[in-house]
Amino acid sequence: MDSENVEPAMQPGAPLTAAQRVALAREPQRPGVAEVVDALFEDFFEQRGDRLCADDPSIMGGIALFHGRPVTVLGNRKGSTVEDRVRFNFGMATPEGYRKAKRVMLDAEKFARPVLTFVDTPGAYPGLEAEARGQGEAIARTISVMSGLRVPVISVVMGEGGSGGALALAVGNRVLMLENAVYSVLSPEGFASILWKDASRADEACEVMKLTAADLLELGVVDGVIPEPAGGAHLNPQALMQTLDAVLTRELAAFEKKGAAAVARERAERFRAMGSSAVRRGRV
Repeated sequence: MDSENVEPAMQPGAPLTAAQRVALAREPQRPGVAEVVDALFEDFFEQRGDRLCADDPSIMGGIALFHGRPVTVLGNRKGSTVEDRVRFNFGMATPEGYRKAKRVMLDAEKFARPVLTFVDTPGAYPGLEAEARGQGEAIARTISVMSGLRVPVISVVMGEGGSGGALALAVGNRVLMLENAVYSVLSPEGFASILWKDASRADEACEVMKLTAADLLELGVVDGVIPEPAGGAHLNPQALMQTLDAVLTRELAAFEKKGAAAVARERAERFRAMGSSAVRRGRV
């Protein structure tokens, strides 16, 4: 990535293990979409409801100004207190949340606003009632809509990026990760339970799963790693926001002269090429 604020790779010999990075990704005080909105955007107007059933507060979305430019902001909301975490279902969205996200994205395309997403979820809510209301269908349709958007989409994995629940907000032209964020098909505990029938081997699973920002950059799943303050983003959120502001500004500038068709085509090509040797060598 052509940005002095984004590391092309993690520093060699980093002292943190994958399990320690998972712990930092799950830190309750870690900044999320609400903190980003407060720090970086002006005149934020939150859009609520899926126009079908209800509003899911675990997904926050709306219109805002970023350095005077209208944008659409979407993200998973976990909360930092016990009360808020319960209210936001620990960041696990229901079908209503994904349908709201789809509605907000279509609104962004209608008015030619770039979409900025901030991902932080252990995964979509797996409860029986969510499945009964079409959880899988809601995620699939959101991914489908996001894949075809003709406006730029910049996605940042802020903390946890869990399974399809995270992917539904991360089909971006550019997908970035904070240094201590993680992104995986399921939790390390779930991985260990399935593979080894022993959830206590979660720390071992963290290493095997290749879920850290450095791992995913090397594999070509993400395009850049955003450095965090020493000890984690929660210890100095102001410093993180300054870095994030510069990164988002430069990423959006890269799309200013690209037409809608080119934006949609580049996003499709990015995901179709994932896993190829060209991607692994960092040439996307």
